[in-house]
Amino acid sequence: MTISLKNASVVDQFSFPGGAGNNLGIAGVPATLSFDITYSKSGASRHVEPTTTDSLSPFNWEGQMSASTNSGTFKLSYNDGSFSAQGSFDSAGNFGEMGFERNGSFVDDGNAPAGLIAPNQPDPALAQNTQGAQQPPSGPKFRGKVPTRELIH
Repeated sequence: MTISLKNASVVDQFSFPGGAGNNLGIAGVPATLSFDITYSKSGASRHVEPTTTDSLSPFNWEGQMSASTNSGTFKLSYNDGSFSAQGSFDSAGNFGEMGFERNGSFVDDGNAPAGLIAPNQPDPALAQNTQGAQQPPSGPKFRGKVPTRELIH
């Protein structure tokens, strides 16, 4: 998979937050940026299973993942010509994975391994003694699924 960006108008900010206006820092320098990044997977993919059924947990995801690397080139120049930089990079020797995944409410509960905690139930291993403590109101309950085919053009 390759991602390319050609002659994008950007602003090099010297402090955060940047921009114009009261107390927003120093306005940046208009610049032009181009880059090409290529991601390549290697080896056999591995299947990842969710370890919880809580739709808000970061451990509720499943997918097919493969080891991967990336490489690319970049070029940046200030519009006034006072600075420019270009170079190349790669991730050889570093950890990287790519693949397909579903997370949160997109993971099919029917495929979850047996013995997982039911949705919206506390994990007994993580439960704290809250006797006598005032309990906060319940958080939002998310329902439904987003039709991802509609988001991909």
